[in-house]
Amino acid sequence: MTRTVTVGLDGSRESLAAAEWAAREALRRTLPLRLVHVKENDSHPRVLSGMDPEARERWEALPDETAADLARKHPPLEVAVERLAGRPAEVIGDSVGEAELLVLGSRGRGTLTGFLVGSVALSTVAHVECPVVLVRAGTAEQDTGDVVVGLDLSRPREELLEFAFDAAARRGVPLTVVHGWDPPPVYGINPVAVNPHLIDDLAEEKADALTRVLASWRERHPEVEVRPQAVVGRAAHHLLEAAENASLLVVGRRNRRARLGFHTGPVTHALMHHSPAPVAVVPHD
Repeated sequence: MTRTVTVGLDGSRESLAAAEWAAREALRRTLPLRLVHVKENDSHPRVLSGMDPEARERWEALPDETAADLARKHPPLEVAVERLAGRPAEVIGDSVGEAELLVLGSRGRGTLTGFLVGSVALSTVAHVECPVVLVRAGTAEQDTGDVVVGLDLSRPREELLEFAFDAAARRGVPLTVVHGWDPPPVYGINPVAVNPHLIDDLAEEKADALTRVLASWRERHPEVEVRPQAVVGRAAHHLLEAAENASLLVVGRRNRRARLGFHTGPVTHALMHHSPAPVAVVPHD
């Protein structure tokens, strides 16, 4: 099967923004764009039957019109449309196939079927095997800022760094690598208060560790300017701050076999909800 950039489409502003973002990403990757339109007729059989004929016609025509518009705006983009039926979280997850990337609108509201809202989007993110990018309305045009990635120095994931460096290289922008850390407690006492120089020593140690982890990646991607940040405090806070003018925020999640639960982790979960930039969630072992 041909690899694609796949996007879920439900007619919301968020899903249309996702389609626009996905079209540009498909061009960067020289891949075809696949629009997946899901009719939720099993769980909501009255959704379409209760619509007036004009509204139903517009909804049915949405994928083809969107495909034609994107092909016109982004030549030589190849766009394909696929119409599916069923429960959206299951259908989207099962239809990803050989997709290199899945793109979804984030926080869609007031849509016909609402398949990009809440637990459905979270479930899709948590269980598909390819990276998923969440795009909000108004953020699709953010292409010139840094790519930002959060990194846990105790477990620096290859998949996460590879995706982040590749994204920065394709955009020709710097890569900001953020590692958030907290001073260790000393018998329940704030160690900084005990030894005010300890924070400086720890900061230097963390910065050196981050430099060592990134050294081989800089060699592999000499075209990417790397901006490492080893900062005191919660990782989510610093990542949100760094993502304010970013083109993409990259975070990770563990691959898990269980179908129940979201398994995205608290930091990734928070960033999915609050990031001002599009968020790429990259699965890793």
